[in-house]
Amino acid sequence: MTRPRISVFIARSLDGYIATDDDTLEWLDAAAAEGEDYGFDAFLADVDVIAMGRATYDFIKDFPELPYGGRPVHVLTTQALGPREGFEFYARTPQEAVAAWEEQGFGRVYIDGGSVISQFLEAGLVDDLTITTAPVLLGSGKPLFHRIPVSTPLRLVGSQVFPSGMVNLQYVRD
Repeated sequence: MTRPRISVFIARSLDGYIATDDDTLEWLDAAAAEGEDYGFDAFLADVDVIAMGRATYDFIKDFPELPYGGRPVHVLTTQALGPREGFEFYARTPQEAVAAWEEQGFGRVYIDGGSVISQFLEAGLVDDLTITTAPVLLGSGKPLFHRIPVSTPLRLVGSQVFPSGMVNLQYVRD
């Protein structure tokens, strides 16, 4: 079996935050332009499963419709949560999660949420990152990257500027 490709696609403010201190994303909605998807639909077309942490799940859990096209969502959490159709909850290390995804035959996994992304980076398991930078400075908030005690060399493989001022940067791990 082949290890699944682990991918990140996330937006952040120019100063590196993915949410405000009170966990809102209104700043991102305000910066986005009508009709721009920033490449997310094309990215998602190649994804088999979404993985996220508890904080990201808590943010999206009440959305009437999720933007994942019916793909399964795995929530990495140590807290017991009630069942929800389309979601699987479990406590696994990044290495254990990747082994399970490999066993299930997934080709590409989209990981989301600052804590989970940082854990997978620390484990050396992230293969590529698309970072969308919004033209706004928040001053404080929830950082995209948590303290990671390892260096991760990356190579820029693409960039795109959108009329709204958003910028996508695509990196692969060297």
